[in-house]
Amino acid sequence: MNEYTYPIVFGIMLGVIARMIMLRTDYRQYPTYLHGKIIHISLGFIAASLGAVAVPAIMELEFTAVTFLTLAATQFREVRNMERNTLNELDQLELVPRGKTYIEGIAISFEGRNYLVIFTALIGTLLYIVFNPYLAIFGGVVALVLGKGLMSGSIIKDIVDIKQHDLHFDGAGLYVDTIYIMNIGLKERQEEILKYGMGFILTPKNMNVITTIGNLGQRQAILHDTAVSLGVFRDSGTPALTPLIKRDLDDGRIGVFILPQLRDVEKAIKVIGSVPVLESAIRMPSESKPIAKEEFE
Repeated sequence: MNEYTYPIVFGIMLGVIARMIMLRTDYRQYPTYLHGKIIHISLGFIAASLGAVAVPAIMELEFTAVTFLTLAATQFREVRNMERNTLNELDQLELVPRGKTYIEGIAISFEGRNYLVIFTALIGTLLYIVFNPYLAIFGGVVALVLGKGLMSGSIIKDIVDIKQHDLHFDGAGLYVDTIYIMNIGLKERQEEILKYGMGFILTPKNMNVITTIGNLGQRQAILHDTAVSLGVFRDSGTPALTPLIKRDLDDGRIGVFILPQLRDVEKAIKVIGSVPVLESAIRMPSESKPIAKEEFE
């Protein structure tokens, strides 16, 4: 063994631990248990190895070895493509699909977490070599906490107020509060919807949120997570029993119509509130500056 053996092993262990902390199967049931986790932990080991080896390579002036980090970036982009393609295929068989925006968000997060693993392993190895194992352990814990924080984002309850409202029909039109959802002509279907359906109103807390929750991908994510957690009263070939979200054009509120198998209002509000705010859906119109007229000339 040489002087870099222990630092490299420490960095790899730290990186793998970071990937295991950031990898969990939650209510969305992804990644699947067990084989999906094995794939991502294996990729985490590769990322940790790259991060741990980079520091000794630089110290030994082996700068060509660092070019493997560039190759790793290319490979981890392929991880994003792999996740995107897999989820797109699976989405075609869902009763309530995730939607392309949600899928892209999941794929990006899996790519980004591999870079966090590289960073964690690199920091651990660097502190071990330059200072001592104790400071390396402390720095590793800080890096793990930082990585855990970076993997989490905003959820729906942070940006909207959620309230339950009864469904009602005005002729053939289905409404949640004053928001029109869809047209249902068959009396039998109307009775099923009133019996099994639930309605919720999501009121934005500020003007930025109006655009964010109006995004079609964000709306589909709400419907999908609700269907996964509470079940859905529908089957293929029943378009009238499709959960929908529609927008009030006057004030930006959205009406959520769902058909859960578990009809529990409190749980439904908790599930809707726990849906992640998709990065690609976030808009900040209040932060934009008016463009001067001369910029167009």
